[in-house]
Amino acid sequence: MIGPMRIAMGVEYDGSGFAGWQSQSGERTVQDVVEAAISRVADHPVRTRCAGRTDSGVHALGQVVHFDSDAPRSVRSWLLGSNRFLPGDAAIRWVSPVDEAFHARFSARRRYYRYVVFNHTARAALHRRRVCWHHRPLDVARMAEAARYLVGEHDFSSYRALACQAKSPVRMVYRLDVARHGDYVYLDIEANAFLHHMVRNIAGVLLTIGGGERPAAWADEVLRYRDRTLGGVTAPPQGLYLVAVTYEETFRFPLAAPPAF
Repeated sequence: MIGPMRIAMGVEYDGSGFAGWQSQSGERTVQDVVEAAISRVADHPVRTRCAGRTDSGVHALGQVVHFDSDAPRSVRSWLLGSNRFLPGDAAIRWVSPVDEAFHARFSARRRYYRYVVFNHTARAALHRRRVCWHHRPLDVARMAEAARYLVGEHDFSSYRALACQAKSPVRMVYRLDVARHGDYVYLDIEANAFLHHMVRNIAGVLLTIGGGERPAAWADEVLRYRDRTLGGVTAPPQGLYLVAVTYEETFRFPLAAPPAF
């Protein structure tokens, strides 16, 4: 008798209509709609594990999940069947059978997020749920200078939510790039893992610096406090995207392109 198979999937979603990834009583979550869709294809209840839980309003182009099933389905059936039962603001982008040792979260090597800022005097209507609007001019060179303080392995206690339950506040940030393309400013950050609200708190500090309210060295000053109560504001969720999760090359999962406006 053939035992359960482990399946990995790439999931994309517009977080505007969800209360985050994780299942919550009385709330519409990405996990609930994804599991409901896969369960209908499998014809049995399915429980997923994800690479990283996202907050309410946060989007994903490259979320990765895995689940186990003994249902004899082809890759095409998992893909098309799951998408058939998903709402329009969530989609399965790819499906791959994996070894039983694979774990969407614990096998991940890096996570890559992009934070998108619409920097214009007037707000955007079409992208209001997909970007952070900042009406004051931003000095991107100043933000990039500040970002350099945060690259490397650090204690990010000042940049995580007070309610963060991670055992250690130490994370390795491989890159933190700041670039402007017209009215849009992009913050690209890649790390081994992230703390709760870490990217949004970093974005909040960089926006404060870019707006001229603080010097570039303030990013380092906040880092050295190791105290969230002395940190900056938390940037809104609308501009945040989980772009990609990377694993060992043997898995060869497709990688999504970062959002561009």
